[in-house]
Amino acid sequence: MSTAVTDIQQPSRTRVAIASFTGTAIEFYDFYIYGTAAALVLNSAFFPEMDELAGKLAAFSTFAVAFISRPLGSAIFGHWGDRIGRKSMLVASLLLMGLSTVAVGLLPGYATLGVSAAVILVALRFLQGVGLGGEWGGAALLAAEHAPPGKRGLYAMFPQLGPAVGFIFANGLFLLLGATLTDTAFNEWGWRLPFVASLLLVLLGLYVRLKIAETPVFLAAMKQRKLARTPLAGLLRRQWKQVLLAAGSMVISYTLFYTATTYCLSYATGTLKLPRTTMLALTMVGVVFMAAGVMGSSLLSDRFGRKRTLVAGAGAAVVWGLAMFPLMDTASVPLVGLALAGALGIMGVAFGPMGAFLPELFPTELRYSGASIAYSLGGVLGGAVPPLVATAMQAEGLSSMAVGGYVSAMAVLSLLCLLALPETGDRTL
Repeated sequence: MSTAVTDIQQPSRTRVAIASFTGTAIEFYDFYIYGTAAALVLNSAFFPEMDELAGKLAAFSTFAVAFISRPLGSAIFGHWGDRIGRKSMLVASLLLMGLSTVAVGLLPGYATLGVSAAVILVALRFLQGVGLGGEWGGAALLAAEHAPPGKRGLYAMFPQLGPAVGFIFANGLFLLLGATLTDTAFNEWGWRLPFVASLLLVLLGLYVRLKIAETPVFLAAMKQRKLARTPLAGLLRRQWKQVLLAAGSMVISYTLFYTATTYCLSYATGTLKLPRTTMLALTMVGVVFMAAGVMGSSLLSDRFGRKRTLVAGAGAAVVWGLAMFPLMDTASVPLVGLALAGALGIMGVAFGPMGAFLPELFPTELRYSGASIAYSLGGVLGGAVPPLVATAMQAEGLSSMAVGGYVSAMAVLSLLCLLALPETGDRTL
């Protein structure tokens, strides 16, 4: 009898791993193509009357809007994910994110709509953030709540790999367009193609997600009538400290990633005068190191614990923040590649175990809300702010070392938050 049950459950877990990975890969592809476009072309397409620096700040500001709206998405999807189930919210978040992304690709620019184009762009970016705010928590819970004992880090690794694959896909497409189109064609219409292509990916994601089952942990809580009527209120009343500390622990992952991929792309192509295609290729190589970091740290967290593994990642980031920009400023392609690979590899170490760690911090009836909100709040400080701070530092004439110091300071913040949180690897869900 037990053998039959195992035979039934194992394929389900495999499907869940694929579904959690595919969904996050697609949603982060949508999210990242905007970041790449913000660094390369959105300033000229939607803010042409500003000078170059002001246009970049405006483009990065629209990029930041999604990080501000992500906690709202986490609260909305988290509430219903804790009330009616994980699966339905994952389908809804994928649809919202995908349709918003396609709409960005079809949106006429400033030349056609004037200021209204920028206003609509901000609104669509806001909706992207709401969708992604509901995505990660649901995908992480889908994997973690299906995982067998002792393998939660392994199973929760799959949604953590989605961002790396989504980024490689996004940047690879921009790299292909940059290599095959003239600058004029790319700036006029080529940059829109990755956004429109998202429609096909959304259809694929929906097909995969509609075939998965609800998590056994949530079904058990529903059967036992242990669901919260107002999960957000319960979370703020019972676990607000864990939410804030967990959000702080996520800051360095966001800071490393968006400094390396968004700001450094703009800095290297604008200030260091490195070719755009070269930087896109180097960033893609760096993200391969990120994926390796995610896999290694996720597996190690099952053996040595989540907290110990995450503390090691944050500690390494303190050091690398100070080394990153001296390497960048050489304008040497191999050393710039090393700067990016180091930053993204360490980011992977600090990010991988979070797929299990954040869900383990919260009880079943509050888990979707707690994990999602902590993850998204970390993004406000760690994802939205670094490109803006770094660009402003550059405008004020501060050296790139100041940007590196900022990265190290965010690593110290995450390190302190991690030290204040408990080990969770031995907890049951």
